[in-house]
Amino acid sequence: MQARNGKYAWMVKIGEKGQFVIPKEAREIFELYPGDEILVLGDIERGIAVLPKSKQQEVIKQIFSEIDE
Repeated sequence: MQARNGKYAWMVKIGEKGQFVIPKEAREIFELYPGDEILVLGDIERGIAVLPKSKQQEVIKQIFSEIDE
């Protein structure tokens, strides 16, 4: 589901093994293919984020710059 300004939201179910399927529309939008690596980040207060490889470096740099401050 598209909200606005390129923002999206999807509901997924967690299986018995803790796995979930990234919806087809999301895989197409973010160009995720079988065998691709994703980065999963977690924050107790803000939740979980799943990032495609193309965004990982940008986010990792941002995280470490905030830690250094």
